[in-house]
Amino acid sequence: MKRKINIKKNSNHPVYEKWYERRLILKSFLCLIYLIVITILVVCIYQLYQQKQVILPWSEAQSVDDYSYITISKMSEKFAYYEKSNKEIHFVIEEEDTGQWHTYLVAIDADSYDKYKDIIDYTYERTTEVPDPITVYGYPVIIDDELKQLAIQNITNFVPAENEVVITDENFNTYLTNSYLDTTIPKKDEFSVVLCLVIIILVIVVFMFILTIIDRGRSVYRKVEDAYQKGRKQLFSVRK
Repeated sequence: MKRKINIKKNSNHPVYEKWYERRLILKSFLCLIYLIVITILVVCIYQLYQQKQVILPWSEAQSVDDYSYITISKMSEKFAYYEKSNKEIHFVIEEEDTGQWHTYLVAIDADSYDKYKDIIDYTYERTTEVPDPITVYGYPVIIDDELKQLAIQNITNFVPAENEVVITDENFNTYLTNSYLDTTIPKKDEFSVVLCLVIIILVIVVFMFILTIIDRGRSVYRKVEDAYQKGRKQLFSVRK
């Protein structure tokens, strides 16, 4: 007659201890990898978000999708008006800290004229009180031929005579650029496919990290020990 003596299933079993040690090492290694990946993804998301929020100086704008700004220190009266969109086109001067200045074209909402009145009055010497510069934001709009001709005809009424440069069709883009800053266009909240994809990957990695942390060792241990006992059951049998 044979009698089987089974090893008691507990965490002190040498099979479990050996398996648990290996599992703990693997688990720690995976968690480290996940943490590194999560950190990289978070940094990428932050950088992509910052890129979406960036506002460029007008001199650095490269396309009509670049949200840009100009700090106005002087401003002309309107020289062109779009009745359909109720916006006015003005010459403006942006002055650098070095004293160098640049002339640009800006479109504003006709109803917001009072906001710029102090700067306009100071520009035309209607007042001696120096107003604070105004920073305006918007998107570049390409200047059409009609607006270009109006600008060429009216620039002499704005630029001081001692600093006057003869603006022509040939040098227009050099001195006034090929676009104007349209402040009537609200900031666009564009959908970023890359940012969305990175966020999805981050969620998946975080989910896998959580699953790795959750301890399911006992259920796995039972399967390991059952397989071990089945293969070695003859070693734990004695004859009576």
